[in-house]
Order: sequence, then structure tokens, then C-alpha cells
Amino acid sequence: MSSSARPSEPSRRTAERGGTGQTTATVERAADVLMYFAEQRAATLGVTEVATALGLSKAAVHRILTSLRGHGLIELDEATRRYSLGIGAMKLGMAYLERIDVRTVARPELVALSERTAETVTLSVRSGWTRSYIDQVTPRRELIMSVTLGVPYPLHAGASSKAFLAFLSDDEIDHYLAQPALEQFTPETVTNGPRLRREIEEIRARGYARSTAERQPGAASAAAPILDQSDRPIAVISVSGPSERFTEEADACVSALLRTVRRLSERFGHRPA
Repeated sequence: MSSSARPSEPSRRTAERGGTGQTTATVERAADVLMYFAEQRAATLGVTEVATALGLSKAAVHRILTSLRGHGLIELDEATRRYSLGIGAMKLGMAYLERIDVRTVARPELVALSERTAETVTLSVRSGWTRSYIDQVTPRRELIMSVTLGVPYPLHAGASSKAFLAFLSDDEIDHYLAQPALEQFTPETVTNGPRLRREIEEIRARGYARSTAERQPGAASAAAPILDQSDRPIAVISVSGPSERFTEEADACVSALLRTVRRLSERFGHRPA
């Protein structure tokens, strides 16, 4: 008659703690991999790229990607053996967007502003030193501008970005401009610190930012922040179009834009001085 020895209570607790710790580390590595995909501009990534960037072994990254594929968070192109974000990641992102109050509140205003200006209207939110589009409304015109939702952009390139940067605190602006090198998107991107500071003062004074081909060639836009009760920018709305056309209609677009952000700022508790 055979018998099996039961582990002692301390041994069992030690094993349980070890298993929990290992599970936590695995979840953290999987989250790191998923976030790395979300933060890159490249549409696809290879195992070696991800492993090198995150300091993981290729075997570990492959296991993680296989697991994420099983949940639809990552997709594999069998021909190239490169990976990209999957439909599951989009579902997570859209679920998050649906829970952002500013997007829900601003949506009717975006539609009305696009109809009024006959141009593309976008809504951006900030995360750290980047901002991303979370909504857009495009007009019924043959030639329009369109943006990609969810892609992070730095705070110095383009009207939407600078509309955020200008309304941060002086300390935050100093910190941002102290970076050793600001990314150059086009020949028109302003990366010179003193020049950016002058623009920031102008944006603060007039309440909106303007840009032409700073982030995307051939595009022009005007953008203004939705402010909260502490004069902090909680979101930015922009009106944009092809630069040749937008230049002629910019004043009318800016006027409509400022009325829109004033109404929304009041909804979020802002009271102009």
C-alpha cells in the first residue's frame, strides 16, 4: 500500500508565494511587451526588436507574444513573421475611450464645429509629455485631412500639441524644453527652445495655437484647449485642413473654435478671468 506525503504548512505557503511572484513577473513582462507595441510608430515589430528594447530573451518574448495572440491582443503575419496589435487591443482602447467623460461631452460640439467650418475637427488628450487624438469628425468634402486615433505625439510639433504645452505650468514647460533634442517631423517643425518659448507666450495671449506643415506636410490647423477650474488643459480641440485652403479660412475657423472651447471649458468648471 503506497502513501504520499503531504507538504507541511510552511512548505505549502512558500510554494504558493513563489507561484504568485512568478505569475506577477509574467504579467508585468506581458504588460511591458503590450505597451511597447502601443508606443511604437512602426506598424509591425519582430521578436528580436522587442527583446532587445525590453532586455528580455527572445524565447521569453516569443512565449509572451504567443499568449497575447491567444487573447487577440497581438496578431502575427505568417509571411513576414512580424507582429502587430490585434483586435483585442483595439477593444481595450475603445473601452477606455468610452469611459473618458471629455470625449462624451465634447462629441456633439465636434460635430457642430466640423459642420460649421466644413473642416476636420479633432479632440486630443495628454499623457505625460505626449498627446493623442481620441476622436475626430471629418467633413463631406472631396479633399480632407484625417488623423489616426491613439498615436502619441510630442508636445512641440503641431497646433494641438502646442496648445497643450502653452497652458502647462512654467516649471513643466521648462522641464519639457530642457530635453537634449526635440524631434523634427518636417522642415517646418520648431525645435529651437527660445523660438518655442516666444510661440508659447503668443499662444497664451491669444488663447489658441496655429501651425502649417509642422507635423504633417500639406496640413494646417488651429487648436485651443478645454480648460478646467484650475486653468489646466484637460483636452485640446483642433480644426484642420489642406494648407492652401485652410490659410484662407483660418480666421473664421479660429473664431468658431474659440466659442466651442469656451462652452466646453465652462462645462468642466472653468471661469475666465
